[in-house]
Amino acid sequence: MSLLTVSKLTASVGAEVLGVDPQRLASDDSLGAAILEALEDNGVLVFRNLHIDPGSQVAFCERLGSVDYTADGHHEVAGIYPVTLNRAKNSSASYLRATFDWHIDGCTPTGDQYPQKATVLSAVQVAERGGETEFASSYAAYDQLTDDEKRRFAQLRVVHSLEASQRRVTPDPAPEELARWRARPTHEHPLVWTHRNGRRSLVLGASADYVVGMDLDEGRALLDELLARATVADRVYRHQWSVGDTVIWDNRGVLHRAAPYDPDSPREMLRTTVLGDEPIR
Repeated sequence: MSLLTVSKLTASVGAEVLGVDPQRLASDDSLGAAILEALEDNGVLVFRNLHIDPGSQVAFCERLGSVDYTADGHHEVAGIYPVTLNRAKNSSASYLRATFDWHIDGCTPTGDQYPQKATVLSAVQVAERGGETEFASSYAAYDQLTDDEKRRFAQLRVVHSLEASQRRVTPDPAPEELARWRARPTHEHPLVWTHRNGRRSLVLGASADYVVGMDLDEGRALLDELLARATVADRVYRHQWSVGDTVIWDNRGVLHRAAPYDPDSPREMLRTTVLGDEPIR
């Protein structure tokens, strides 16, 4: 008998998990394993009106893998990072505007860290207008390629950078800002990620700067085209947040973005990150 009741939200990505006690999420190892299995199948899991407390959220994530505690100091609970444009709650709020573009977390780490395994967001306050989070499967994006495209794209490598993602929201940065962006190392990744389980996905999004060995404009046009194909409306799950909702997604196989919202909005999400254990290759 399955430990979870799961209801599909779209054909390609997203499912709602029904009737789960937040305390069980924090304490039941078998439930954690079932969540990982459902995440593999659906890419995104939605828990409406869960109202999980921050400590339990971190404990839940510890049942899925190793939790990222490097953001310690932003919140009183270690492992919680507030996603808000309010600088009083997050001194790095300006960088979060880049989340308005499609992306995969962890493509431009400061070192050799792997992309995050999964991310959990819980809604503390929501925006009056905007602020929805959209998801698209990068596994499905690969599966929908033609056989010829799969052969051609298997050879391509793409350079990712923090500058590429930040320039989308700040096209004319001050020299000091540009220097901070460029202090983050660039990373070269294959366009097609072959995962340990044999599945393949496309590594796309705002951090993807250019294709190695291709004309700059031609390569960028290809990346834009593939992203547009991956994120057409009928392949996207758009989550309309309510206070108390919790959403988890498979960062290795799902693109995501936040819909823009007013900089003065009270919108606040509490994020916990499960560290990656698989390189892009």
